[in-house]
Amino acid sequence: MRIVIGSDHAGFPLKSTIVEYVKSLGHEVQDVGSFDPNPVDFPDIARQVTDRINAGEAERGLMVCGTGVGASIAANKVKGIRAAVCHDVHSAHQSVEHDDVNVMCIGAQIVGPWLAKDLVESYLKAEFSTDEDFRRRVAKLAEMDASR
Repeated sequence: MRIVIGSDHAGFPLKSTIVEYVKSLGHEVQDVGSFDPNPVDFPDIARQVTDRINAGEAERGLMVCGTGVGASIAANKVKGIRAAVCHDVHSAHQSVEHDDVNVMCIGAQIVGPWLAKDLVESYLKAEFSTDEDFRRRVAKLAEMDASR
C-alpha cells in the first residue's frame, strides 16, 4: 500500500520511527515532513498529506502531532478525507472497518514508539467492512462532504 506520512515539530521525533516501521511492513512511504524539529504549522502538513490522498498518490495517510487532535481537525477540513485520532488499537482498526478512515492521527505526546507501531499496524491491516450498515453510513458522510 502507498502511505503518506507527515508530522509537525511535536510529532517529528516519533515520525521517523513510524516511517521505518511502515517500510518494514512492506509499504511504500511518502514522507512530506517535517524534516527537523523547528516549528511548523500542522495545517500545512495536513494539506500535503490530504492532497496526496485525494490525488490518488497514496491510499492512506498518517499524521503525527503533539496530541493528534490538531492534525485530525486540519485533515477533516479537506473534502474526501475522513481522519481520526487513534490512541488505542481497537480504534485504529475499527475506524477503518466501520468508518473507512483514510488518515490516522497520533499524538506523539500521548503514545510512545511501541504503542505507535501497534496502532499503525492495526490501522494498515484493517479493511473497510462490506456490512451494508457501515457502507450506508459512510455514503451519508460522503453526501455531507459533497454538500460543502
